[in-house]
Amino acid sequence: MGARKRISAEKRKEALKTMYFAKLRNVPTSPRKMRLVADMIRGMEVNRALGVLKFSSKEASARVEKLLRSAIANWEQKNERKAEDGELFVTKIFVDEGVTLKRMRPAPQGRGYRIRKRSNHVTLFVDSKNTNDKN
Repeated sequence: MGARKRISAEKRKEALKTMYFAKLRNVPTSPRKMRLVADMIRGMEVNRALGVLKFSSKEASARVEKLLRSAIANWEQKNERKAEDGELFVTKIFVDEGVTLKRMRPAPQGRGYRIRKRSNHVTLFVDSKNTNDKN
């Protein structure tokens, strides 16, 4: 690794130390279905987002709810205090495409249909309101 690349990687690592996030990798649902759930809670206050996810009928919402609880716990761990009502917000949430497993399904007349089993990676950032005002 070159010096310029190493310096930029170190800067990126230092920036992540001041952010509060959680990642969920290799989720076996399609990114499109997961993005529907991610769009529901983007920018919401965390307690309200937890309620929305808990009562959502989507299968992906249970996974995102667990991820959100993990991000809240990460924030509490780094700040050494409990999160209060109305303090934390979902600042960023995005869904990236993961690996696609390619399978074959038998089809009529000796053919085979291709099946793509998609997966995704979800990254969720939380932060308090007063920190967002500074930026």
